[in-house]
Amino acid sequence: MPKLVPVPDDLSQPFWDAVNERRLVVQHCKACGTLQYPPRAKCQDCQSEDYDWQQTSGKGHILSAATLMDSHLATMAQDQPHNIALVTLDDEPRINFFANLTGLKPEEVPIGAAVEVTFEEVAPGRLVHDWKLIEG
Repeated sequence: MPKLVPVPDDLSQPFWDAVNERRLVVQHCKACGTLQYPPRAKCQDCQSEDYDWQQTSGKGHILSAATLMDSHLATMAQDQPHNIALVTLDDEPRINFFANLTGLKPEEVPIGAAVEVTFEEVAPGRLVHDWKLIEG
């Protein structure tokens, strides 16, 4: 399925810079230690604006999944049906990412399975993150 090329804003630019270096980072609040994603101007827990970016392990688990049977987007129609999974980050269970989990049959996504981040080039020098099952 074709991937969209992200258009970072000032808040998300550090995230996408890290992805282009094949690293997965999330915001880290210096005041209370909260890890958060997606990027926000303030900490979701204490409202501090003092944060940096912390590299994650890049590992997670499949929390939930669905199969898209009928997309109204022309760019997705040729790949129907396909999986959409919700991945919980092992470093912080409140952080979730969407995943395509290509290579798995529709409706056969193993809920609870371990996954790791992977990176795919969507334009010259531009990467996006996705997730794949950890073998073994």
